[in-house]
Amino acid sequence: MVTISAFADEISPDLIEQLDVLESEGIRHIEFRGVWNKNVLDLSDDELQTVRNQLRARGFRVSAVGSPIGKISIEDDFDEHLRRFERAIAVAKAFDTSYIRIFSFFIPDGAAADGYRDEVLRRIGELVRRAEAAGVILLHENEKDIYGDTPKRCLDLFSSCPSPALQAAFDPANFVQCGVKPFQEAFPLLRPHVTYVHIKDALFDGKRVVPVGEGDGEVRDVLRTLFEGGYSGFLSIEPHLANASAFQGFSGPDLFRVAARALKSMLAELGKEWR
Repeated sequence: MVTISAFADEISPDLIEQLDVLESEGIRHIEFRGVWNKNVLDLSDDELQTVRNQLRARGFRVSAVGSPIGKISIEDDFDEHLRRFERAIAVAKAFDTSYIRIFSFFIPDGAAADGYRDEVLRRIGELVRRAEAAGVILLHENEKDIYGDTPKRCLDLFSSCPSPALQAAFDPANFVQCGVKPFQEAFPLLRPHVTYVHIKDALFDGKRVVPVGEGDGEVRDVLRTLFEGGYSGFLSIEPHLANASAFQGFSGPDLFRVAARALKSMLAELGKEWR
């Protein structure tokens, strides 16, 4: 059995509406990225306590902290970013999750990513060391325009910073938007590191995000192979069906339901139960 989670801020900035829509779809886990138009790491302690109380009262849990750590330029100040990372650890502890999503830094426009490899690995290595000490697991997402946006550079991260505290959040749509065939080209390299899956699909033509099964993300093949290997982790819905930017996406309640039901239909086709 797998567990469906979701970026609930794609439904609405309002926490109650987020929970109502998730509940109507039978989803009880959240990848916590934001609420009230604020990023999770910018919420005050009191605001975090309000969210935690609401989640507990209604039987919800957090699958991962959908943090923006690593989503800065590789040339930006890292010391300040480390303080933000410590906040991400504190949020993960507060919501009883081991997972924190991260990225591997934007590369300047027109620059060769390999020219920044040493600095990327230095920074990722420091994040990993702190994660190990804190007992959390970093989920690297293959976002476009960062160092780890191609399969080979993702693998370089995992090979160069080997640790149980650094794993992959596999995002098929993001690979499509980088011109990569997710199942044929990315999955064979990254399979040993895949601990978490983001559920969104995209088309090579125009790079538009679509519900799973309607694009070129080879999501069905990815999931089938994961399930055959015994995968029982999270499938986190990140629809991006109405709007997407470098730091957030939005779908609204109706389009979120479209995305959720597309995933549930695919799981039914694959004969996989979910909770």
